[in-house]
This record gives sequence, C-alpha cells and structure tokens, in this order.
Amino acid sequence: MLTLECNYSKKIGLPGYSSHQFMVTLRSEISDLSTVQAESERLYGLLQTSVDTSLQKVGYLPEPKPRNGNGNGKTHSTDRWQCSDKQRDLILKITEEHRLDKNAVEQLAEDRFGKNVKALNKLEASGLIDELLEQTGQKRNNGRQFNGTTPARAA
Repeated sequence: MLTLECNYSKKIGLPGYSSHQFMVTLRSEISDLSTVQAESERLYGLLQTSVDTSLQKVGYLPEPKPRNGNGNGKTHSTDRWQCSDKQRDLILKITEEHRLDKNAVEQLAEDRFGKNVKALNKLEASGLIDELLEQTGQKRNNGRQFNGTTPARAA
C-alpha cells in the first residue's frame, strides 16, 4: 500500500494590506503505482475546489486606516490631493522654485478644469504641470528641454 499526500494552498490579498490564506491537505492510499497520476489529478481538483470555495467567504476585514488623517479616524479633505504623489510634489516644486503665486496657480486650475489644484485628477494634474512648465520656460522630458538642460541625443 502506498500513501499519496497532496496539499493545496492559496493566499489572496485584501484591502488594507490584509490577506486571507487557506490550505487543505488530503491523504489517499493507493495499491497500484499506475493510478498515481489519475489519483493525483482527482485530489488536486478536490483540493482546488475546496480551497477556492472556502476563500469566497471573506470573513473579518480590518478597518481601513485613514489616509492623511489626524489619527482620530477622520481625514482632512483639504490635505488630500486627488492626483499622484509625484504629480503633487512636482506642482509644489515648480511653484516654489519659480516663486509662482499660489493663488495664480489655483486660478489657473479653476480656469482650465473648474476645480482647485488639490481636486485635480491625474490627467488634469498632468495638464496643469504642462502649463506650469511652459509658463516657466521648461518642457516635459520626452526628448525636449526640461529643467534648463537638453538631454544628450544618441548618435
């Protein structure tokens, strides 16, 4: 008699850097080595179905942690930008380095997109960045001038 032991495990990521994992192990006795492949396939199907069915029952999920909050679970919408962190940092950097009037930058966002700078989505923030770079004599780095330097061209 031969014992065939199989296990199947799956881990799924969940919101809030959480995850659920489930594993099932089965043992089956076989008397003929020629049935190992078929029995292995049968057990794998049972294990996979069992694990996948069990993982569909999500169970406990941790509470989401506030983004840019003050520690009491409430976020300040005035601190939250809708664009990416890199876009926010670039808008602030251009404004600071070129001593642009923050009210004028806000007005530009209102005129072009009908919302304040922090409310701009990624596409709108990209448009604002392009406009600011153009106004300050810089251009995006796609083979053109950026930050006052021209990238070397491949020979």
